[in-house]
Amino acid sequence: MTDHPEHDEIVRKLFAGTAEFFWGTGSLGGLPPMHGLEIAFAGRSNVGKSSLVNALTRRKALARTSSTPGRTQELNFFRIGEGQESAFTLVDMPGYGYAAVGKDKVAAWTDLIYAYLRGRANLARVYVLIDARHGLKDNDLKVLDSLDKAAVSYQIVLTKADALKPGPLADRIRTIEESIIRRPAAYPSVIATSSRTGEGTVELQSAIVQLLHERAAL
Repeated sequence: MTDHPEHDEIVRKLFAGTAEFFWGTGSLGGLPPMHGLEIAFAGRSNVGKSSLVNALTRRKALARTSSTPGRTQELNFFRIGEGQESAFTLVDMPGYGYAAVGKDKVAAWTDLIYAYLRGRANLARVYVLIDARHGLKDNDLKVLDSLDKAAVSYQIVLTKADALKPGPLADRIRTIEESIIRRPAAYPSVIATSSRTGEGTVELQSAIVQLLHERAAL
């Protein structure tokens, strides 16, 4: 928690409130009308996006999880905190990179992801999820390059942080922060999370609310 009780209470109420799936699409033409601010979770297949969605919203099965890479095959839209001032839409994106489907399907998902990122005017930030055990891979760097080129704000969030001991985890965070410091669209700090233990979820919730308030004030 922070030293600002009012902010902490907003965070608590928002993520303890409603969280509902309301739209899924596998095509750019099928996107829902823009309404309020959106944040998106992007990451390699099986990085733990759906698990983190569930952990953030304190639900066990809001987003479907699977041990099979490529389970999320659409852009899935969730409305968080409906009726509250800080309500927002969370978008769970198809995983990029390896998936247990054909190359044509992976290419179609990749095209959809990039088209969404470039054209969604109410997208406040993309949270790029990275497996803490592996760090940034080539396909992650390609996504960061695309986000920089499109001037879409993004922040790195490590998943599965409980798999590393504190020392190696701190080294991983430092290495990534040093590698993104000159990237124009990157938020400079990294948040480490674990859906299994809950580590970092409150920090991420707080960061999301802070971002929403900053964007709403523009």
